[in-house]
Amino acid sequence: MSSTILVRVSGRDRPGITAGLMDLFTAGNVELVDVEQVVVRGRLNLGCLIRVPEGSVAVKDLVFYGWERDLHVDFEVIEDQDVAENGRSVVTMIAPVVGATAFGAVARAVAAGGGNIERIARLSVQPVVSYELAVSGGDLEAMRRLLGGAAADQHIDVAIQAEGLYRRAKRLVVIDMDSTLIRDEVIDLLAAEAGVEAEVAAITSRAMEGDVDFEAALRDRVRLLAGLNEDALVRVADGIRLTPGARTFTRTLRRLGLRVVIVSGGFDVFADRVAGQLSIDRSYANRLEIVDGRLTGELLGPVVDRSTKAELLRRIAAEEGIPLAQTVAVGDGANDIDMLAEAGLGIAFNAKPAVREAADTSVSVPYLDAILFLLGIRREDIERADEQDGV
Repeated sequence: MSSTILVRVSGRDRPGITAGLMDLFTAGNVELVDVEQVVVRGRLNLGCLIRVPEGSVAVKDLVFYGWERDLHVDFEVIEDQDVAENGRSVVTMIAPVVGATAFGAVARAVAAGGGNIERIARLSVQPVVSYELAVSGGDLEAMRRLLGGAAADQHIDVAIQAEGLYRRAKRLVVIDMDSTLIRDEVIDLLAAEAGVEAEVAAITSRAMEGDVDFEAALRDRVRLLAGLNEDALVRVADGIRLTPGARTFTRTLRRLGLRVVIVSGGFDVFADRVAGQLSIDRSYANRLEIVDGRLTGELLGPVVDRSTKAELLRRIAAEEGIPLAQTVAVGDGANDIDMLAEAGLGIAFNAKPAVREAADTSVSVPYLDAILFLLGIRREDIERADEQDGV
């Protein structure tokens, strides 16, 4: 006959505490069922679930072990049915500041959806604050809905994902370019060069909101650029501004062995250049027709539109032998909605409302590398790798 006991150990952390406990368990013929440990500001919190055989003096030995090392040790008998594993999920919080009010709102949403927060880890303190919450039980869709409400009320980003192998093993990231990987809408920059900025901007706005057909809107805007010379393309390319965190984002993904691909409704001359700057694997975009050094106002080949983006995601994943569950798509406009829906994780980055509603989650801070926290990557690990590589 044995008893299942939860042992909780707390106190000032120092080397050898966990090793000593395991030696006690071994000597007392105690079965270790589960163990979790966290150190916060030098204070240890260690939990061990053990099965103790009848007549064992292990509990008495644990009390003495704690007394010798100035540790607090307490015990709780656990019913066997309480040990069963529940479904698990991960909640990620991202914001410039995460205070008690926002944290409480997220915790209440998890509880209201039937979930229980088992573990909390801070992932970053800059350029934004982010936390990862390990949650057991609950209804995933109910928690997603409740967390969405909490995020809107508290003006923070909150994502929930089912925990599992695929969440931790993403292998392909497909990303939009304009207003996502870069801060600009290239066609608006071209329009400024051609002196038709207001006309093009009006069409761009309607297209991004999904109010007009993307291909028709794109062709209408490109026709307004007819006659623009190639020197203007060079000036625009030289003036493109990367989104803050873009270099860190792509550099970190490459370190992890992920494939990164640009899929843009913009133009290949610019997408190819950005891909080269960031060592991105591939880029797909629309081709501007140029004759005698000037834009004709027409496009060559099929347009990269909403459905094409989704098809490219499927095709690239198939070519690389990557299940869709291990893919990530990032975008900001209506043109990205199908691609975001197709990916294992679709992320709306500083996106329009319709896009945020369609995506798995959204990021509204202006730093592209904040997306890394949704993948469970810690800022300190990114910085350590940069330091080791001399970045």
